[in-house]
Amino acid sequence: QVQLVESGGGLVQTGGSLRLSCVASGRTFSRYGMGWFRQAPGTERVFVGGISWNGRNTYYADFVEGRFTVSRDNAQDTVYLQMNSLKPEDTAIYYCGMERHGYGLGQGPRGFGFWGQGTQVTVSD
Repeated sequence: QVQLVESGGGLVQTGGSLRLSCVASGRTFSRYGMGWFRQAPGTERVFVGGISWNGRNTYYADFVEGRFTVSRDNAQDTVYLQMNSLKPEDTAIYYCGMERHGYGLGQGPRGFGFWGQGTQVTVSD
């Protein structure tokens, strides 16, 4: 059974930074593309960024604008989302996702089939 556990969310001021982590279990982590999604109140969950199974390729939504970085440590079964220059509109619940099928690019948003419980990120102005 796949489990994804996010951590690292919190309250931060505009312009601040946060680093989210997601630890995976139940599958061979290094074989799967991973990604981050977010959902603000009253909106649908949207793709933020993703990383391929081997860490060589990363992809981002346009709204990231170079502020966020997705990385992974396959030895620790962990994927990260480093968020810099945060804005109030980045306020949302952030979810870690794992692709259904192996050796994927994590390009998003399709192909993801497993989710964590989410971690709240709040950016105050």
